[in-house]
Amino acid sequence: MPSLERLLRPRSIAAIGGIYASRVIEQCQKMGYAGEIWPVHPHKTEVAGLPAYASIEDLPDSPDAAFIGINRELTIEAVQILCRIGAGGAVCYASGFLEADAIGAELQTRLVDAAGDMPIIGPNCYGLINYADAALLWPDQQGGRRLEKGQSGVAIITQSSNIAINFTMQTRGLPLAFVGTVGNQAQVGMSQLASSLLDDQRITTLGLHIEGFDSIEGMERLALKARSLGKPIVVFKVGRSEQAQAVTLSHTASLAGSQAAANAFLSRNGFGQAHSIPVFLEALKLLHTYGPLEGYRFSSMSCSGGEASIMADAAVGRKVYFPGLDESHRKSVEAVVGPRVTVSNPLDYHTYCWGQRDTLQAAYAAMTGIGFDFNLLILDFPHPARCESWEWMIAAEAFAAALQENRAKGALVASMAENISERYSEALIQKGNVCL
Repeated sequence: MPSLERLLRPRSIAAIGGIYASRVIEQCQKMGYAGEIWPVHPHKTEVAGLPAYASIEDLPDSPDAAFIGINRELTIEAVQILCRIGAGGAVCYASGFLEADAIGAELQTRLVDAAGDMPIIGPNCYGLINYADAALLWPDQQGGRRLEKGQSGVAIITQSSNIAINFTMQTRGLPLAFVGTVGNQAQVGMSQLASSLLDDQRITTLGLHIEGFDSIEGMERLALKARSLGKPIVVFKVGRSEQAQAVTLSHTASLAGSQAAANAFLSRNGFGQAHSIPVFLEALKLLHTYGPLEGYRFSSMSCSGGEASIMADAAVGRKVYFPGLDESHRKSVEAVVGPRVTVSNPLDYHTYCWGQRDTLQAAYAAMTGIGFDFNLLILDFPHPARCESWEWMIAAEAFAAALQENRAKGALVASMAENISERYSEALIQKGNVCL
């Protein structure tokens, strides 16, 4: 298979076409892409402030990457020319190929033949966003931000362009290093794209939103590579219903297949699985911060018995559990929180020590020092426009200090996503902690 290096990390980008190509240029400029950008338009001399070229053959050099935003017939011609001049790869935006009809299927065969040994993504897809290098082959708005030098993040690949857009709009503090769509996977499939991304040291964790597998053998190779590199992969596989399977076929020309077989295959190869978008994103955030946890023994702390009950119930039917405390551990916690608190796990430590930094840290340290595989502090922040949050910040800082003191792993947990700000989540994750 052709190398994706130039396409994924381009030093030059050709934007071919009208409005969609101009949006690619705008997105690159907005994020601060430092490479060359060459608009290609037969009737314009300038696009987005850059000199335009009348044809691909007029370009000053062979581009590392090209975005092709023209109709399906012209896309085939453009791919053929790009291959001939030695381009590094192309994103094919146009739809109307295999997912559409018999004529589209024939056109897709011609498209792959035209590409030769030049990699193409799509057709029927939005393309790629490289947040580490500010390289966007992307014809629309997106909500992510460029990674700072030395930062790392997660990569997400999906067959759905609209869902990819939605992923970039998350406000959970999940640092994105790369977002990509593969559409029909006519030549380059999800497993090959994912494997190429794993080689990037700036990518810690990989998320795959899968409608239909591109290659069973490719996914098996991907699993082996991910384990060898110590980079976990979370899969959100859709297609449990007959309706979803039918939509998948018409949407991306992929067969969804049996969900039971898919689950068994993913489990056998060690892929983590999520069955909703929130769980998918939160799992990626946790794995980016800590990597896979060593075990299933959790602790939970909150100043509310109601929250303690919710946490206890959340473990029912799952491998994670909240083991009880032995006598020595119970007494060490009780010595801090006082005799009026019934010490257990999950722990309701009441509000006797609320707002007292040293006492809170001592209480959190007593629990996180016991040796659990993961420690949770339930903390829903107050409404930012109408309330003060300084007491909650005391608790958050005390918890972070307790984790550091015991070299323990843990997370702040809000019961509702809107009850913790994106700004705070982003700041915390850069310090090696995480909000869930």
